[in-house]
Amino acid sequence: MKAVVVHAPGDLRVEEVPEPSAPAGGVLVRVVYGGICGSDLHYAKDARNGPYAVTEPLTLGHEVVGVVERLGAGVTGPGVGTRVAIHPATPAAAAGRTEPTGLHLRRGGAYLGSASTQPHTQGGLTELLAVAAGQLRPLPDGLPLRRAVLAEPLAVALHGVGRLGDRVAGARVLVSGSGPIGALAVAALQHAGAAHVTAADLQALPLQVAGRVGADALVNLSEGGRVPDEAFDVVVEAAGVLASLRTAIRAVRPGGAILQLGILPAGDLPIPIADVVSREVALFGTQRFDTELDRAVEVLAADETLAAVVTDVFGIEDAAAAFARAADSARSSKTVVRVSPDPDAS
Repeated sequence: MKAVVVHAPGDLRVEEVPEPSAPAGGVLVRVVYGGICGSDLHYAKDARNGPYAVTEPLTLGHEVVGVVERLGAGVTGPGVGTRVAIHPATPAAAAGRTEPTGLHLRRGGAYLGSASTQPHTQGGLTELLAVAAGQLRPLPDGLPLRRAVLAEPLAVALHGVGRLGDRVAGARVLVSGSGPIGALAVAALQHAGAAHVTAADLQALPLQVAGRVGADALVNLSEGGRVPDEAFDVVVEAAGVLASLRTAIRAVRPGGAILQLGILPAGDLPIPIADVVSREVALFGTQRFDTELDRAVEVLAADETLAAVVTDVFGIEDAAAAFARAADSARSSKTVVRVSPDPDAS
């Protein structure tokens, strides 16, 4: 079967790999779509994501949806043919749970498509994927797989916004950085009751997407747009760059809150932390997600506008072109690889 595999920096291949068998207590899923995440881009370009270096061939992808192909011994459901999203973590929070478990913060877990483990945890940009039955989330009728592929990144946004607690309802919010995770943060904020959401970015296309999913105002920073100082109750930093975080610190009001949703560079960072302290700004960190995948599926099923976040779909044979497009924020929001034929399109 085909898989998208990174071997070394700049060495991304679509190659044949052995088909897995359905494990006891697990299932085989025929993957239909896999989204390309920033971590996938780092692995493809540098064979490294933060501290995790590729030391053996690594199949990428953790934003995956598909159809149950085969059940392993002892598994009674979901049945063959069920359309599913996949929780990429092992262990995963139980389906239907809403109270935090903290599993995503514990050492020793695994995540699809990650070099953080030895051997590496192979990912989902492959035709058949073996996972534990508890990682499956059946999709409701009417939610197409192409939109459902956003479940994992939307869960990340929902988890981050959830960290803010009751600060969101009725708040004026700035989302600094309107790429895929920023656009999904806009949607998560609206679903959490924000009064007004402004999206800022340097590119026109991400701002267009943010507007389509619910941003009330758009600021193009490359065309003279300006973010006012101390004007927002909450700022979500979603770009993962220092300039965006500095904007967030300037833009939040005294006593407000910043959510650091973007992944910043490792190491010591030159930021005006004294301004955070003197104005009593609360700074929230966030990491992946915990129980929010179920909620993400519900939101995607209810909100058709989120389909706008998927701007590009490439077949698996064109994975190199897909990764190039995903790396170009001026031309794409969420770029998706179609691994197998989409039954929703037949």
